[in-house]
Amino acid sequence: MKLKIERTHFLLTFAATVLVLFIIRCIHPEIAFDRLATAADTTAARPIRPDSIAMQSKRVDSLLLRPRSPIVLTDAKGRPVKNRVTSVRSFEESFPDLNDVQLATAQRLGVPPVADRNEAARHKDKLVYIDDTPYYRVERLTHSIPYLVPRAATLLNTIARAFIDSVQTKGIPFHKLVVTSVLRTRHDVSRLRRVNVNASEQSCHQYGTTFDISYNKFDRVYDPDGPRLPIVNAVALKSILAEVLEDQRQLGTCYVKYERKQACFHITAR
Repeated sequence: MKLKIERTHFLLTFAATVLVLFIIRCIHPEIAFDRLATAADTTAARPIRPDSIAMQSKRVDSLLLRPRSPIVLTDAKGRPVKNRVTSVRSFEESFPDLNDVQLATAQRLGVPPVADRNEAARHKDKLVYIDDTPYYRVERLTHSIPYLVPRAATLLNTIARAFIDSVQTKGIPFHKLVVTSVLRTRHDVSRLRRVNVNASEQSCHQYGTTFDISYNKFDRVYDPDGPRLPIVNAVALKSILAEVLEDQRQLGTCYVKYERKQACFHITAR
């Protein structure tokens, strides 16, 4: 009996408290709005944390802009340094970044896709024109145009210079990289899909962040007054390029996909 009385007393007290609060809310409704406004202000005041793509791009900027280390061609006794060609364990395993992985970054860091070359010309304030340099050659382009966003152009230059440095330290004659594809317009993508059914309609190349480097074509640079040098096997040059790309990928400056059918490394700047 005593337990029943205590339970009844508790329920009556609880009901009375709810009723009082309800009456106060009806008389002073601004109390609830003040609490909501305070909560909203607190949420708005919280700093917005950058997402992973923005954080990584900021880190990459500092990596690409740091001074280059001087190349070491001789040891302490003045003898030429000849490093071994080590390559990578497996091209497929070392460079597995599929289009979907690269696409999210390309869309965030690149320019909007353009319909054709005329529209691309209107985005030249956001793009860098690339052409043959002492470090790489741009192949005659049939399904792309020679433009990249600045971070991708800087990455390409970094890769090409690192490749030349590595070739020299391995005692191999001077070779330049060959760039085979750069920025693609929607029209380029459409034409490419007619001749290559494997070409993606959602191509990373549309955003100016992505370029392809051939792994079976390299430009030999000769000294007309120098001695005749032996022909270098393209496999050795491909292995050196793979070493350079693995270093950059592990640093986080880029995504890389090994393209077996297209004979190139498909690279997106991060």
